[in-house]
Amino acid sequence: MSVAEDVGHIASAAAAFAGPGEHLAGVLATETLGRRVYLCAFESAKGRAWLALGAAAEPLTERRLVREAASLAALCEVAEESAGGGHLTELRARLAELRETDNPLGIEEAEAAASELADTLQSEPRIASGAYLDALASEPAFARLFLVEVYAAGELALERRAELQRRFADAVAAELGARTKTERFACDTLVAAVSAMVTARLAAGDTEGLRALRKPLVDLVTRALEQR
Repeated sequence: MSVAEDVGHIASAAAAFAGPGEHLAGVLATETLGRRVYLCAFESAKGRAWLALGAAAEPLTERRLVREAASLAALCEVAEESAGGGHLTELRARLAELRETDNPLGIEEAEAAASELADTLQSEPRIASGAYLDALASEPAFARLFLVEVYAAGELALERRAELQRRFADAVAAELGARTKTERFACDTLVAAVSAMVTARLAAGDTEGLRALRKPLVDLVTRALEQR
């Protein structure tokens, strides 16, 4: 069964768990601790809620497993986005336009890096796993693309990044049970800090530092959960 068929099957099963006024907004497939975990997002007038399902579409209650899956999915998406993955097609088009109009120094290397990255990034739906994160982290195109991304991709990339951070903050708020404005602000701050840490390591080419973020981030969320 392909990943798309797998996710489609889980989506059909997840729909049955929707509460009154809720609808299934999406499914993120992850693989961690030797298990397949599907993070299902439900939206309603009250906001967004998450449910973790296993390979047999059974609800998962193991907090460590769910936290590992959520952190891995977040790191993979931030890594993809920081490399221009959210709008790679548009980024490559803008680079080509820059080459034709201004032909700045290093544009050929940037286009080559974008081509390499396109070969590394997996199309949706894909499985967020440690192996995929390692492949992304070891891709030398990351740092080179990041250095030209703001100049080349413009407002489109910035808007996409803001939307991505909002989605992550929603997931963190749901996991931590954040209800007040102060608690939500803390979740927003955490997500912004994670994004900044990942971006800084990608720009510096610090692949080991990128991989090393997982454990302290999971530990941080674990301590937050234990204090509730």
